[in-house]
Amino acid sequence: MFLPVSALSNPFNHAKDEPLTTVVGVIGGGQLARMMVPPAINLGLDIRVLAENEGSSAQIAATQVGDYTDVETVLAFAADCDVITFDHEHVPAHVLAELIKRGYSVQPGPHALEFAQDKLRMRQRLGDLGIPVPGWTQASTAEHVTDFLAEWGGRAVAKTARGGYDGKGVRVITSAAEVADWLELLQPGESLLLEEFVEFRRELSQLIARRPSGEMALWPVVESIQADGVCSEVIAPAPHSQGKIADMAGSIATQIAAELDVTGVMAVELFETTDDRILVNELAMRPHNSGHWTQDGSTTSQFEQHLRAVLDLPLGATGLTAPFTVMVNILGGPTSGDMLSPFPHAMAEHPTVKIHTYGKEPRPGRKVGHVNASGDDLPEVAYQARGAAGFFQV
Repeated sequence: MFLPVSALSNPFNHAKDEPLTTVVGVIGGGQLARMMVPPAINLGLDIRVLAENEGSSAQIAATQVGDYTDVETVLAFAADCDVITFDHEHVPAHVLAELIKRGYSVQPGPHALEFAQDKLRMRQRLGDLGIPVPGWTQASTAEHVTDFLAEWGGRAVAKTARGGYDGKGVRVITSAAEVADWLELLQPGESLLLEEFVEFRRELSQLIARRPSGEMALWPVVESIQADGVCSEVIAPAPHSQGKIADMAGSIATQIAAELDVTGVMAVELFETTDDRILVNELAMRPHNSGHWTQDGSTTSQFEQHLRAVLDLPLGATGLTAPFTVMVNILGGPTSGDMLSPFPHAMAEHPTVKIHTYGKEPRPGRKVGHVNASGDDLPEVAYQARGAAGFFQV
């Protein structure tokens, strides 16, 4: 689904005699940066990465190792780049502000990123926009926690405002004592986020891309299946989501992207509740695990689309290449040998499955790769994806 470029007579931002920007700098050396490299090569772009350490997942690109929290390091990296984008949302606000002050193109900009960096700011802003979210409050004392639990049936979800991901920084609680350690670590002016414990049927994710000129593109809403707080599988499109659910998810994502002036790819993680609400859980302003299926199941992958969007190029089509695609994460990896040893067996048994690994050493719970399977029969597609992934988790 495409949305028109806002108030523009010409949807193309680049005049014929204006050179296309070609050097994309990615801050963060994880698997998301790694997966931007193949479409960058196909588009003839020069992609460069500022990685946190040697041996990063994105080492296949031109990589500089440095501290992304240090202003001078980031400015030196940005000097040769036409646009700066991100593998994660953890770059400090003062670093982003300095990039903007020096005239660098930062996509998405810090005015949008702040709502992905700080969950309290995100909840407040979405509430102001009338976006449906769980009941919530901020808490800096045990009394605040106790009062919220009493209001919401004695059970709540506590989150650190910053830094949490993949289940980290998230606890289901029934008493203030269960977050006493977090409360003790709060600095003056800081708070925890407390949310109602949502009874949900399933978790959904709506991926959207937006370019600075205003054009947007939506992929079909997908179902995300979690295991121990980490995404385990994604089914695209989400079963039984056509009509009202897809319309609501798309409308929510479109409003957020426009109102927050998001550029690049954004994932809106959603709850479909048992009382038929659609609520926003989290935002990710970058390519996202719930969009990995697009590498093999969509006309345009989220990684190519992100590059198009941050360079303000026309967005690609987001249609399905098959009725269903299932993505299964490879968590942990082989307990013996290396990531290459399962390839022959997985390929022989599941020749239609596409295998993507991240160049990471196996470690319990670590995302070290994923597989995608596509086809017109969902149970068969899921069997193929799970079967192939299983060879890497033994």
